[in-house]
Amino acid sequence: MDTPVFSVLIANYNNGQYLQEAITSVENQSYTNWEIIIVDDGSTDNSEAIYECLNDPRIHVFHHDDRQNHGVGYTKHQAVLHAHGQYCGFLDPDDALLPNALEVTTKILDSDENISLAMSRCYYCDESLHIIAERPLFKNIELGYLESRNNLPGNFAAFRKKHYMCTGGIDITLKAGDDDDLYYKLEEVGKLSVCETFTYLYRRTPNSITSNIDRSFYWTIIARHNACIRRGLRPEDFSMRDWLTYLSENRWHSRAYRIGKLILNPSTYFKYMRNR
Repeated sequence: MDTPVFSVLIANYNNGQYLQEAITSVENQSYTNWEIIIVDDGSTDNSEAIYECLNDPRIHVFHHDDRQNHGVGYTKHQAVLHAHGQYCGFLDPDDALLPNALEVTTKILDSDENISLAMSRCYYCDESLHIIAERPLFKNIELGYLESRNNLPGNFAAFRKKHYMCTGGIDITLKAGDDDDLYYKLEEVGKLSVCETFTYLYRRTPNSITSNIDRSFYWTIIARHNACIRRGLRPEDFSMRDWLTYLSENRWHSRAYRIGKLILNPSTYFKYMRNR
């Protein structure tokens, strides 16, 4: 069998109910020179039954030697090592690719050998994968991913494996924030390219990692801190700014925060009411 050009990487942990949909979205691609690398992270659901039904020789399933759960960072790191393609891209097992995803990103990477990371846009979807919103587009690509992280599209992100091997690889200790860690490292060894084409369906589910905003943000801050250290930057100039933005957008204006502040410091509320 010919060596595939594109390796679609899936790190799966207990997403058996969605996994077949993700696989089918790859099988329906307009670009056909691909393989799927699935690394199971100690799933205890029906994922194994899905694997047993796969009969496409382009789909390869791997397990950790101890069959235990090691976390998303470790599992994604293993997936890249198993990949044969010169280009790679992660597909979460509860998401799906639009039929043009591999064709669009392959053309971008083919156009310039110095491009290490090619990003496109995604749709936010409900649990049934019905589109509910568009992910915002970047404001200024010239700033790079570290500066523009909150405004850059994160899916679908394809990268050149030879550039990946020039980095330290995905931090295997990360429990979330692994995507940011990867993108920071890739832009340190090559060029970032972003196109406006939609290629990815991002499913929002109660069990998704990013549904736990606080946990996800904690690991993202660690990834940003490490990126600053590698680049000789002051982490407080980036991590603290991110933290303050997060608090302003997600906590300070929330009802829970206002009630908590009233309980802990009622005098502030009475002063406000008195001065109205």
